[in-house]
Amino acid sequence: MRVSAISEATDNSYPPQLVSLRSAVRAALDYGIAVIEGATDPPVPVELLVRARLSARSGVPLETVLRCYFAGYVVLEQVMWEEIVGDRPPARAYLQRLARVKAVSFERLVAAVSQEYRQELTARPGPSVDRRRIRQIRGLLAGELVEPFEAPYDLDQSHIGLIAEGPGALAALKRLAQEMNRSLLTAIDEGTIWAWLGARGDCNDPPRFEPNAANRWPEGLALAVGEPGNGLTAWRRSHLQAKAVLPLARTSTRGPVRYREVALAATALQNDLLTASLQEMFVLPLEERGDGSALLETLDAYLATDANVSSAAASLSLSRQTVSSRLRAIEAILGHSIGKHRAAIEVALELRHFEAEIRA
Repeated sequence: MRVSAISEATDNSYPPQLVSLRSAVRAALDYGIAVIEGATDPPVPVELLVRARLSARSGVPLETVLRCYFAGYVVLEQVMWEEIVGDRPPARAYLQRLARVKAVSFERLVAAVSQEYRQELTARPGPSVDRRRIRQIRGLLAGELVEPFEAPYDLDQSHIGLIAEGPGALAALKRLAQEMNRSLLTAIDEGTIWAWLGARGDCNDPPRFEPNAANRWPEGLALAVGEPGNGLTAWRRSHLQAKAVLPLARTSTRGPVRYREVALAATALQNDLLTASLQEMFVLPLEERGDGSALLETLDAYLATDANVSSAAASLSLSRQTVSSRLRAIEAILGHSIGKHRAAIEVALELRHFEAEIRA
């Protein structure tokens, strides 16, 4: 029952290996019985060592392997006490010696299995390492406690989460980490590369994604960028932020997409009702006009220049009077002032830009 519970709680992507673990538990029980019956230093069963190597090769976490053996140890302990407790229980000295022998033997078993597991990882550093790393990272992102975290990356430092896609994305991430003098953690999930840049040294110096770094990012590669923060909670949050803006990064022709720049638009994209409503309220009424393109272009420029009419006019090479006239027309069509719903209008326009990029 205990072994089944442990097996069912793990990833179903490797059921044949879990069956092997059940067989290994039976071998471990035989080993334990031999210890109780008085065998002196019985060898760790070869089957357990073979199963440890198979588990490492298949990406089964070492924690799962050891938990199964511990489950067998607990079962054996229960059975032993049911047998020895009766009308004439054994002497206390005998029980103390038995407990000591069992503990030493179990420790030897765990050490031997762990050594075989790690030796297999060393001998086969390829796909099994990647699968185990992505499972550990998924567990950490889900709030699970993963000990030890085997990647050479400090989770207690400052982080910024990235998600990249496209040919050569991994090499580009490595160059970016080197240029920014940051440590790099990566995991490949079905062709998408999850990455974190870690601050070295002072944890109060978060790894900021500066414009010059964005400018050097190769064209044609999608890059979604979360926000920096300290510690494991920020590590998770920054990844989720990058994940939220990934759909926008996939269509962007403007290079890497940062969460802080499109946070509201990224959130709106996850809500079909909100996305459709924003377009219906703030974009479609203008697009339906004969001069809709000019009105939307003016509205874009006005908001991009922090609602400054003179700056918007200069950016459009128009007179201030023309821009003011168009803004009044926009407010008449929408039925309210631009400032009253400025944030919602900006999100609606941002979504319109990304839809245009997708069509292009």
